[in-house]
Amino acid sequence: MTDYNTADIRKQVERFLPKVLKPSRYLGTEWNAIRKDWEHSKVRMAFAFPDVYEVGMSHLGLRILYHLVNSYEDFLCERVFAPWVDMEDRMRENTIPLYALESYRPLQEFDVVGFTLQYEMSFSNILNMLDLAGIPLRTKDRGPEHPWVIAGGPCAYNPEPLAPFIDFLMIGEAEETLPQLLRLIQEQKENPVSREEFLLKVAQVEGAYVPEFYQVRYLEDGRIQSIEADPRVPKIVQKAIVRNLDQSYFPTSPIVPYMEIVHDRMMLEVMRGCSRGCRFCQAGMLYRPVRERSPETLLRHAEELVKSTGYEEISLTSLSTGDYSCIQPVIRGILDKYSEDKVSVSLPSLRLDSFDVKLAEEVQKVRKSGLTFAPEAGTQRLRDVINKGVTEENLLDAAESAFKAGWSGIKLYFMIGLPTETQEDLDGIVSMAKKVVELGTRLGRRNVNVTVSTSSFVPKSHTPFQWEPQEGTASLKQKQQYLREKLRDRRIKYNYHDVETSYLEAVFAKGDRRLADVLELAVRKGCKFDGWNEHFKYETWLECIEELGLDPHFYAHRAMDYDDILPWDHIESGVNKRFLMNEHHKALKESRTLDCRYVDCTGCGICPERGLQIDLKG
Repeated sequence: MTDYNTADIRKQVERFLPKVLKPSRYLGTEWNAIRKDWEHSKVRMAFAFPDVYEVGMSHLGLRILYHLVNSYEDFLCERVFAPWVDMEDRMRENTIPLYALESYRPLQEFDVVGFTLQYEMSFSNILNMLDLAGIPLRTKDRGPEHPWVIAGGPCAYNPEPLAPFIDFLMIGEAEETLPQLLRLIQEQKENPVSREEFLLKVAQVEGAYVPEFYQVRYLEDGRIQSIEADPRVPKIVQKAIVRNLDQSYFPTSPIVPYMEIVHDRMMLEVMRGCSRGCRFCQAGMLYRPVRERSPETLLRHAEELVKSTGYEEISLTSLSTGDYSCIQPVIRGILDKYSEDKVSVSLPSLRLDSFDVKLAEEVQKVRKSGLTFAPEAGTQRLRDVINKGVTEENLLDAAESAFKAGWSGIKLYFMIGLPTETQEDLDGIVSMAKKVVELGTRLGRRNVNVTVSTSSFVPKSHTPFQWEPQEGTASLKQKQQYLREKLRDRRIKYNYHDVETSYLEAVFAKGDRRLADVLELAVRKGCKFDGWNEHFKYETWLECIEELGLDPHFYAHRAMDYDDILPWDHIESGVNKRFLMNEHHKALKESRTLDCRYVDCTGCGICPERGLQIDLKG
């Protein structure tokens, strides 16, 4: 890339910005954006989201960490997103390096570039962004003149396909560890030591994982023989945990974009963690234990958010907001204060077994939207296998209450390809959808409409199903076709997720370091935005995997044994392997495990082993 100063980049970009889609993605002039003095900042961080602006700006983690880092006098944080293909073409034509929005400075000038790993299908964008920034892709090719490339997020719990590209990762919650790591980078700038010596200091921070200190050896059949840690670093990397959510940092003056984003509203994180124990759900395992914020804290945050943003909707976010023990007083407190200002409340996740139509009516007094429920499976047998814990009766009761209260549209989410799934389970999806439609019609609702969405099961690390294979693509396509035919009804709409995308997601979700070469080759051949159907180059990915002599079925379609060494065995989620094995056994026996908030400890290990406890405010 040509050397540009900030003014040059800004001038060049302003010349062609009117010619690209959604130019406000690239301006960085939004309300509440923070511009700090570059020269007086001792550590300069670029928070890099490997997807387009409107997806990244909807991410609560970005909002928290951006404002957290900028709250420190010595630190500066700016944002960068993956430019859409039209913008990238213009940048490459004009040899403009990837720049941060607030200052238009190239990423190359920052001390640290931090990526968030939300989705395996964004891995190619990470490499493409580094290439566009002029930063060498592999850690071994970077020198002291390059920024540290770090990462965190849910996919950091199996980051092995990215291991050669990332200097170090943050496993777990970063509010307390990120500032510690930035202090170490500040010390390194002021009193430099060798790369190895610096990274050894990093590896002592809770949750910090430095891939180059862990050597992986393989057996002839492709399985892992051993993962050996350098004796100077922890053998197992334990996740970092925020112990008290009430006392943790939360931004109340978030950036307000000029364009519509995916979640264009205020966000209040009411709690973290979920102990429902769905066996396919990685987030439910990774974010344990459950910790809640108090109503007083949330109402104070709400007041500050309304003043600082001008938004008219507050979303109460968590993995399962209906389970928050103080949900009713918080909703009433917000609506009592702001309903005259037309400020509404939304609940992004409603559980069938905790659905309260009065609560839903209360929430949607200001503006009424559709209701979404996730039964996940079509029969009670399969719901017991996955430990979903809801019944068909729960669904019909919730639907009846909703129809009587004036709703006419309901969305239902299911998964196909779950372990032990049979034809009867598919027929159960059809039956449930038709029963909801018939119920609405019988209750006199006009324009009843039910949307059924199915995604394909992807086995994820640190879950009871991590040993399970993904079902074959041909079989999953057959199931989608069957459901499409059976759900033909003008009152039912059927949506489904691309099977090939789910297949590649499974390859990387269960993958090891050998996939790094595939990733790099695919990016060199033009792969990017793989989560977007119009840009997903499935055949190119298969060619790259074949060219490098690897077998994608080995990763996605192989059932693993309990005594196999898993690629992520040196990274700890807090939930012990013994518990996951036991849950896998119980799944195959169609046996339930109850929520530890309401019964005795279920033995996942997170509380006793880390000296924690569930923190409920109600």
